[in-house]
Order: sequence, then structure tokens, then C-alpha cells
Amino acid sequence: MTTAPPTAPLGPDSDLSEVFELAQQLRVDSVRASTSAGSGHPTSSLSAADLMAVLMTRHLRYDWAAPDNRAGDHLIFSKGHASPLLYAMFKAAGAIDDDELMTTYRRSGHRLQGHPTPVLPWVDLATGSLGQGIAYGVGIALAGRDLERLPYRVWVLCGDSEMAEGSVWEALDKAGQHRLANFVALVDVNRLGQSGPTELEWDTAAYARRVEAFGCRALVVDGHDLAQIDRALTVAADGTGPTVIVARTVKGRGVSEVADKDGWHGKPLPEDMAGRAVAELGGVRRLAVRGPVPPAAGDTGARPGDGTAGPVELPRYEVGDEVATRVAFGAALTALGARPEVVALDAEVGNSTHSEDFRKAHPERFFQTYIAEQQMVAEAVGMAVRGFRPYATTFAAFLTRAHDFIRMAAVSQVTLSLCGTHAGVEIGADGPSQMGVEDLAMMRAVLGSTVLYPSDATSAAALTAAMADLDGISYLRTTRGAYPVLYASGETFPVGGSKTPRRSEDDAVTLVGAGVTLHECLAAAEELAADGVRARVVDLYSVKPVDTDTLVRAARETGALVVVEDHHPEGGIGEAVLSALAPGGHRPAFAHLAVTGLPGSGTTEELLDEAGISRTHIARAARELLDR
Repeated sequence: MTTAPPTAPLGPDSDLSEVFELAQQLRVDSVRASTSAGSGHPTSSLSAADLMAVLMTRHLRYDWAAPDNRAGDHLIFSKGHASPLLYAMFKAAGAIDDDELMTTYRRSGHRLQGHPTPVLPWVDLATGSLGQGIAYGVGIALAGRDLERLPYRVWVLCGDSEMAEGSVWEALDKAGQHRLANFVALVDVNRLGQSGPTELEWDTAAYARRVEAFGCRALVVDGHDLAQIDRALTVAADGTGPTVIVARTVKGRGVSEVADKDGWHGKPLPEDMAGRAVAELGGVRRLAVRGPVPPAAGDTGARPGDGTAGPVELPRYEVGDEVATRVAFGAALTALGARPEVVALDAEVGNSTHSEDFRKAHPERFFQTYIAEQQMVAEAVGMAVRGFRPYATTFAAFLTRAHDFIRMAAVSQVTLSLCGTHAGVEIGADGPSQMGVEDLAMMRAVLGSTVLYPSDATSAAALTAAMADLDGISYLRTTRGAYPVLYASGETFPVGGSKTPRRSEDDAVTLVGAGVTLHECLAAAEELAADGVRARVVDLYSVKPVDTDTLVRAARETGALVVVEDHHPEGGIGEAVLSALAPGGHRPAFAHLAVTGLPGSGTTEELLDEAGISRTHIARAARELLDR
């Protein structure tokens, strides 16, 4: 295998014939790396090599030696399966060497993973769940223009298969709405997906019409004509508006044995075929790239947290006043606006979730995504990547739509806060389509997440503020209805803790609740007390991490637990309690009351009772445990 001698680094003034040689090098290295690893997506990499060669040589303003330069452009591989191409670019830029590419790609314990993640300093966020990169790119572009006020551009490479994802069009709609002139998507229209032709195949005109319908400029090019690509990238960066370059390409370009042939998606070339491919592509090269240089970081733009942070004065509530936790969340979020890194995002329900309170006080840091929950979370992720503290809020039921974005945010090790309001059957007459009864399970399963469920306004305000200093993804579950304030202002609510608002030395049973069911537990305890039965009540406001010590103590001292939740039994508070007790072998008498059927419309009281989680059912379950 012949290796060409090194030459001077390519740069913005390099001739396109030299850029072509770089594209061939990217192809060669994509083939070599995937064949060496025994897995990967070389054909998906070959189709986009010309696009990326022109971009990194002439248009991507990025300092590979200083990835933290805040003024540098951002490159997102939405088609993360084309990681051989991305890593070949890293090699050409001098960020990694050939040995790392050839001996660690897709190997256990190494950073060149099958799909890119931020373990690499040149990668903003994890991709590979298709349809997400454009959405994240819009979030970063918004942060750059509206929050940081920096001149960087965001470039996103997409596959044509992922253009069937609705999240792509949510994102392009927002790019068009915001006129994001710093946002450019490049669509690699190579016609072939994983299991056959894509929906539109090579109908680039159809892609262009759709892009323009969402308010973005479409530029159609031959994705292997370097001059056309260069002109399109130049136009895309003219500051006119968001641009989508629709590039007709050939999957497997440059390797005649696989070019435009079905059945080669996600398959490395066998060694003999790889050898022929490398020869056909002109052999191994050692070209280096030094593309356009971004402005020096210096003091350019606004950094997250710039400005004088005022005091965060949380709202105060009187014990006994009836206040909804969603109202307290909105008031606390508004108070947190004194911290300039805090931003808020809404999915057009801010008048119900009370995130609109933040908008009234801090409009410059409030972002409306309308009914586009996936895009709301994606924008939050993009802003978090840039160092901001986003709070994204909608009804708990509707956050389920964005679950894959939340999951991938955890893979990216992003820090952000989510609030789901109108949880459970408690919401009443709106019916089951509006009732979040799966959200605790969803959020508990997210890697490294924190899940909080306040029962009154004081705890809701305190926990909203606590999330601003938590790492990872945190979730606050709030309730629609107004309930009595239980705790005095200034009371502390450490994450991983709990409260025990009712306790005695003679307790025979422990009632565990959170949110609305805590109030039902307190009422049930009164009913039991009238019968001479003392009941302890635990407010499990921290669902993950859970207060194991308090639960173990309650199990040991009372011997019986009734756990009540306005949620399906799977994955919620009951399972959190059992998971806390199991390692120590604690096996108290146990009853778990949860929403097991399909609720309908009705009053809060009717629906709690029909679901079997009302005070009457709690008291009955406690008596049955004690009668065993």
C-alpha cells in the first residue's frame, strides 16, 4: 500500500484540485478505519467526503488546537454513523494520528466510538439517533446569536434518510422563524438508506421545496462537484438567512464495487476489497489541513453568567395558604433569572406551566418553541452545550414525546432542567390524553438524572432553585391544583432527602406519598388516628436519589408501608421505595397504590378515588396491612 509523502497543509487558498486529493484521503481513511475495526459505515462516509473536504479547508472557521475558542464554528454530524469520515477529518486536522484512527476506532475503552460523543473535545454533543443534529444545531445557533452574540456559524451534516423524521422539520421551522443566518445544514442525498432506497431517492427538487416551505433557503448542488459545493458554502455564509444545501451524492462514491449499490449500509469492506478500494482511490495520503482561523476568543461576545448576578430571592408562602406547585415553580424560575446564565424555554403552554412568568421578567432569555416539544428539548441541549442553564417546561404528558432527545442529552452528559406540570389523574376533567402518568418512570430511567416531586409551594420553590446547581438532567414534577402550604419559608429540601410531616414513637404504619398523594396521605393519617391507629407520613419529594435511610428507618420502626402515587405502578415511586429497601433485605408489610386503569374525565376527587389513590383507599390499605 503506497503512502504519498506529506505536503504543506491545505488551507483556504488551496486549489480545488488539492481539495479533491483531501476528499480522496478522507475516503481512503474511512475505508481503512472501518475495515480495521471490523465494523462501521464506510459507504455513508464516502458519499459526503467532498462536502466535508471543501468545508474544512475553505469555510469551517475552527482552531483544532483550541476547541474551547468560543468564537470558533460548530460542526455537527447528525448522521453520526458516518463517524469514519469525521475521524478522518480529525486526522487531517492533526487532532488525532493515524495510529489512533487505525487501532482504536470502535474498540472498547477508547474515545473513537462508533458514533461521536463529547468525550472528544471537538464534538459538541452525541449524535447517531437520526433526526436530532439539525435540532441541536438550531439551539446552538440561537445561543450564539441571541445569548452569546458571537459570530460563529453552525454547520450540520445530515443524511437523507433522517429527513423523514418529524424533528428535522420542527427544527427547520424554527430556523426559518428565527431567521438564523448563522445556521447551515448540508443534506447528503445519496439515495440509499439502511434497507433500500430512501423515500425521495434523488429527488433533490422535492427536498428543496420542503426546505423552502419551512422558511429556509435551499441550494441544490452536485455533491461531488467541488466548485459547486464551494460556491454554495460561500452563499450559505452570506448572512441572509438559514440555509440548507441539498447535495446529490453517490453512496460509496469512488469505490466502484460498492458505489450506488444496495446492501452495503453499515458494512466494512472485507480486507481484499478494501485494498482494491484504497488503490482505486489513489492510495494512502498524508495531507494536513489548516482551514480558516476563527477570531481570537479574547473577550468577544457575552459569556454565560456575564453581568452582575443579583440576589435570588425565592417566593415566600404562608403555611396553610393554598398554592399550586406549578405556580411556585414559575415564581421561583423568575427569581432565578437574577442569574444571567439561566434561560427558559416553553412549548406554548407557559400560561399554564407559569414559565411565562419568566418571559415577563427576562424576555431576552426566554425562547418559545410552540407545540414542538422535541425542538424545545433540543434547543435546551444546544444552549446547555454553550454553558447556559436551561429550564424547559411543558405538561408532563407531553415530555414523553421528547424522550429520545432527553436520552441522548444524557449520552452527551449535558446539564439541563426539565419541568413537567399537570401530572397525574389529579388534573381532572381534561382526561387521559393530558395526564402524565408515565413521566416518573421515563425520567428515573435516564442516566444520571435527578427526579424531584414537591408537595407544596415552599418545597417547589426550593427544589426549582436547587436544580440550577445540579449536574446532569434534573426533572421537577408539579401539580395543577392548589394545595395547602405545609412548610415554612426558609425550610431546606436537600436533594436525596425527604420530610416526615407526621411522626410519633408509636406509629404502626408509614404512608409514603409525594405531590397530591402526600396530602391524601395526611388526610388518611387523620382518619386512621380517629380509629386509634398512628400513622407516620413521609414526603418523598426526592424520587431519585431517594432517601434510603428514612425509608429503612420507617420500615424497621413501623413494619408496614403504604406507598401511594399518582402515576402508573411501573417505574414510579413504589419501585423507587422497593429498590431502596431491597439491598438491606428489609421486607416490611407493603401496599402499593397507583393508577392501574385508564382514567377518564371527572373532578380531582372523583378521579383520585376511582384510581384507588384517595385518602379513603389509603386508610383502607393501611388497615388491611395491620390486619394481616
